[in-house]
Amino acid sequence: MRLSIDHRTTYRFTVPQGRIVQLLRMTPRNTYDQTVAEWHISIDCDARLRDHRDGFGNITTMLYAEGPIERIEIAVMGEVVTSHSDGVLHGTVEPLPPPLFLRETPMTVGEGELADFARMHLGGRVPLAGLHAMNAALRARFALSGARPEAGLSASEAFTREKVTPRDLAQMFIAGARLMDIPARYISGYCDLQDSRRATPHGWAEAYVEGLGWVGFDPALGLSPQEHHVRVAVALDATGAAPVAGSRLGEGEESLDVELSVSGQ
Repeated sequence: MRLSIDHRTTYRFTVPQGRIVQLLRMTPRNTYDQTVAEWHISIDCDARLRDHRDGFGNITTMLYAEGPIERIEIAVMGEVVTSHSDGVLHGTVEPLPPPLFLRETPMTVGEGELADFARMHLGGRVPLAGLHAMNAALRARFALSGARPEAGLSASEAFTREKVTPRDLAQMFIAGARLMDIPARYISGYCDLQDSRRATPHGWAEAYVEGLGWVGFDPALGLSPQEHHVRVAVALDATGAAPVAGSRLGEGEESLDVELSVSGQ
């Protein structure tokens, strides 16, 4: 499948800013299951862009812009060719050992009702079967929200809600898997199986299964990611895989608008 992505992030400031420094995690890597046919990042003001790779193996771009800046738009456009893999990853860059992804973060604490839920679906089962069961159960339990995720909302807190975002579901899955000593990590990327236009990029999870390797699970769909998914960045939680993070030098408030279109053929 060939997926076309148009992702635009616009910041507006009530007072012109003197400097903006942003870390962009917006560029996918080639694997055996996806090939980046075309990819461009453009900025609507005078800015310097420098590409790097972080400790997780993600392609990152540092953005430096000098003021005065009242508005800045980061536009990402590209096409990625994907293939069916039953959710099993092939040919990914893996600089870190799986046990590192047992590390709990404030966003992926597995406690309370979420802990009981994870034990019910993973306890006593073969890991792969248990992970699929938990993935499907999360999808069945919650109504899906297309709104922007609530900043700072942890997996355990989100589990008490009736309506959650794909990011929340992925972090619940990760927290549950780690609670049962299964390495798990957050993936940010794109998917064309939901609304064609949405407020944020998509998010799902991967878990490490002995003898098989890393396997993707998308609890927003209740399925493993397939050719409809473009994998961009990996981290311990959603904060570490955020498409844009950084700082600004200046007074005033900022507002953020995101426009995203994903289409497949």
